[in-house]
Amino acid sequence: MHILKQPKTSRWQLLSVFGLLLTLPLHAAKVDSLDVPSTVMNRKMKAVVVLPDAYASAGKAKTTYPVLYLLHGGFGHFNDWITKTPDKTLIQRLADQHNLIIVMPEGEVFSYYLDSPVIKDSQFETYLTKEVIDKIDKTYRTIRTPKGRVITGLSMGGYGALYLATRHPDLYCAAGSMSGALNLDMNAWKLPPDATASIKAAFEKILGPFSQSPDGWASYSVVGMADKIKTNGLKLVIDCGVDDFLIEPNRELHRRLVFNQTPHDYSERPGGHTWDFWQNALPYQVLFFSKVLNGN
Repeated sequence: MHILKQPKTSRWQLLSVFGLLLTLPLHAAKVDSLDVPSTVMNRKMKAVVVLPDAYASAGKAKTTYPVLYLLHGGFGHFNDWITKTPDKTLIQRLADQHNLIIVMPEGEVFSYYLDSPVIKDSQFETYLTKEVIDKIDKTYRTIRTPKGRVITGLSMGGYGALYLATRHPDLYCAAGSMSGALNLDMNAWKLPPDATASIKAAFEKILGPFSQSPDGWASYSVVGMADKIKTNGLKLVIDCGVDDFLIEPNRELHRRLVFNQTPHDYSERPGGHTWDFWQNALPYQVLFFSKVLNGN
């Protein structure tokens, strides 16, 4: 029997083609950088907007899309979710997979997404709930009702997402938090004393001196909003790593929501306050939101 031998050059050619395929992008979502100026703060800011591939498809010019507002953490900026996840294609793939627009607005290094009573140019609650949403709805083909709008974030952004959704249930149908800093008085935060003092000083810059606060900033803590959360009836998804220094505030909110019988999805998994954990957590949250949005 005569056996034809495969030429070595062909084998290497196949390997080269296979290697090329591995380098090709597996997503087609479009990443936009959008100027979203603030009138209330008299400042210019930006947002990253990821549009699913279907958004630009021919014949779908009238199709509208739900929007996920994805907030960054403290000491970060609007492009963190695009630049700091170990998998740099994560957000694009999620936009394509679930056919939704993902908006990552600026929250600056320590705004906590609230309206500061002492700093006039730190009014991020108004900025996010009025100016950002208005700009996004006017720029893109969005579902411009609460049924097509959800919000989540990490750490400071997890706090911001639950805080804003609780105070503005007319804007969102669901909200989430990953490793959220849910009690601003910092009770049960597992941090060294010097780190606790540093973060407390940062809070005092936006909220005023803790010693002069009549309620110890309790009115700003999401943990204290459990009854309001129940009244609103929003769909909720919350998770935190068991090694995270913020695990106890998350457990406390969970306990209060269980006590007052508020439906919510709560998870604890191995991990700390890291991008590896948030990269793993986000797809679960987006799947949760996708089911809510599809149900709407």
